Amino acid sequence: MQQVRKVVAKEFEAVNQLIIDQLHSNVPLVENIGHYIVDAGGKRMRPMLALISGGACGNLNKDHLTLAAVIEFIHTATLLHDDVVDISTLRRGRPTANAEWGNAPSVLVGDFLYTRAFQLLVSIGNMEVMTLMSEVTNTIAEGEVLQLTKAGDPNTTEEDYFEVIKNKTAVLFAAATACGAILAGSKQQEIDRFYQYGLDLGLAFQLVDDVLDYEGNAEEMGKNVGDDLAEGKPTLPLIYTMKQGSQEDATLVYDAISNKSIDQLSHVISAVQRCDALTYTKQLAQQKSQAAAAIINDCKDSPYKESLIRLAHLAVSRNS
Repeated sequence: MQQVRKVVAKEFEAVNQLIIDQLHSNVPLVENIGHYIVDAGGKRMRPMLALISGGACGNLNKDHLTLAAVIEFIHTATLLHDDVVDISTLRRGRPTANAEWGNAPSVLVGDFLYTRAFQLLVSIGNMEVMTLMSEVTNTIAEGEVLQLTKAGDPNTTEEDYFEVIKNKTAVLFAAATACGAILAGSKQQEIDRFYQYGLDLGLAFQLVDDVLDYEGNAEEMGKNVGDDLAEGKPTLPLIYTMKQGSQEDATLVYDAISNKSIDQLSHVISAVQRCDALTYTKQLAQQKSQAAAAIINDCKDSPYKESLIRLAHLAVSRNS
């Protein structure tokens, strides 16, 4: 990841400063919570994608810096809202904002970040970018609601699952890369190529996230193993186990999802591993990663292109 970030190190530093500057508010609590979650770090993969995509399209400019901040604010807002909905207590190895300040402040500061993102979008002054970002933000909200309706539903299908992760996660990756191409002045074919790259990368990223929930290390991930099960989320490893596992294992997982319970977590993990559900999920993640790398391979050779290809591989080889 350090090698990837190096290609836009100067711009990335400027984006971080812009994010800090744009957290300014006359209400201290807004700044306190905003800084708390932004300072927690994370990979900042989505804003980095906006920068690298602009470079790969041959015209990384100042508007890309603003776009990157927009992407990070929207992502951060979703995290604040997610943690309230999921009643999460740990993110990136620290207590969540809702655990520190309560649900109401977290939701309202999330709203602040959404609106600040759109203020920044207006300052870019590109209607094509504004249109895509508004559509994507709406889709993310729909994805959150769809995921909520599927929580505790063991009859969720693999198709349902992919619809959730596409809307909730992958479309923001796609928006980052496509808008990066738009601001570089790319033609529609190139914009579409970068949108598909981001979509495939986002899907691969989420698939690996869902694997790590059953074989990851809590310290490395910055969240508790089994959190998804505790929230009754029927992720792909669980869906596959219910479909391909033994009747006993399928019933075990079915009941755990229905009851949103981690009482049998160790047994659920064993069941998931027994029927190779994690291997299956990893294979699909690898397919999406390879598709992302392949679609970007026709771009003009540059350090930016190499970084995008490297990111596709990193999405499936990480531990957190």
